[in-house]
Amino acid sequence: MEQIEQDQDYNIGPKENIPENPFLARGCCRAPKDLQRGEQVFDHGCCKLDAYDWLKDITIATGQRRFDCVEVRFKNNRKDFFRLPPDLDLYIGDIIAVEASPGHDIGVVSLTGEVVKYQMFKRRIDPDSPDLKKVYRKSRLTDIEKWISAVMKEDEALHRTRKVASELNLKMKINDIEFQGDETKAIFYYTADDRVDFREMIKLLAEQFRVRIEMRQIGVRQEASRLGGIGSCGRELCCSTWLTSFESVTTNAARVQQLSLNPQKLAGQCGKLKCCLNYEYASYVDALQNFPDSSINLKTKKGDAIHQKSDIFKKAMWYAYSNDQQNLMMMDASKVAEIIEMNKNGMIPYNFEDLAIKQEAKIEEQVINPDDLRRIDS
Repeated sequence: MEQIEQDQDYNIGPKENIPENPFLARGCCRAPKDLQRGEQVFDHGCCKLDAYDWLKDITIATGQRRFDCVEVRFKNNRKDFFRLPPDLDLYIGDIIAVEASPGHDIGVVSLTGEVVKYQMFKRRIDPDSPDLKKVYRKSRLTDIEKWISAVMKEDEALHRTRKVASELNLKMKINDIEFQGDETKAIFYYTADDRVDFREMIKLLAEQFRVRIEMRQIGVRQEASRLGGIGSCGRELCCSTWLTSFESVTTNAARVQQLSLNPQKLAGQCGKLKCCLNYEYASYVDALQNFPDSSINLKTKKGDAIHQKSDIFKKAMWYAYSNDQQNLMMMDASKVAEIIEMNKNGMIPYNFEDLAIKQEAKIEEQVINPDDLRRIDS
């Protein structure tokens, strides 16, 4: 029965031709069918754009007006805030028509009330700004029908646009297309390494789709968040599930955490350094403050010792003699601090072997040809 209802919703015929529900990207469990019945299609789920209204059970004080802005969700990671007219009350899940340039757009209310004020403060948006766009009305039946028609065009338009870009030999990748709710405008998201002259493509697309075309370039991280995927950890990509803002990641984060500077291991599916390198970076920096300076060589009568590596979890540091760097000796970080202090006072211990907790031989890394099948034997 559920499959039959889905066929009726999209009017697409046989079971094997059923596409994925395009309204999932807008937070809806399915396409709206009966507006007169007032059914809710907005679905709170595991999504990075979903927010819990922790102020919903708190009543407004007497004489205080309800906050006159709402949070509205559109496709994928696009959300915006709009000002309510004084005579309109909206609730979470309402499908509304909002101001756009040009015309109007259709979105789903994701938050209302006082919690919207905190969301705007988080995104550094002034609630009293005169530039804040307005909510026009609750969507009429004709608005809903036109919105569904626009959404169902996106998948076909994406394939046709990629074909046009390929025929024009444009070095760009079309990632996503979002049609405006009134079918007067379409936003084309793309990635490109260099500057692209797509004026000819815009003319062809405008003739085919009969809408206003807006090309919007995004970065490779935003591309990965839109496409999704499985990371090397075996979980869904953070950028496509919960990460809402991107912070710069540097190789210094890998060095502080004692990670191998291997680009193949440190790069994510976007080709950039993995965002998760920043997750524990602050903890490592805080822990390293209790370690002595690793750039100071330790002096003994047997020779100077040079720092090789540190184990933050064991609070240990590894040293080796400058003339014999193959033999590593592990020492407690506090013991290293004592030896540095002894050297400053002119006291030089005889050797490190008596002070070391553990000794081991350094293993040289062997570079193996990845095309050699015999590498598995070794």
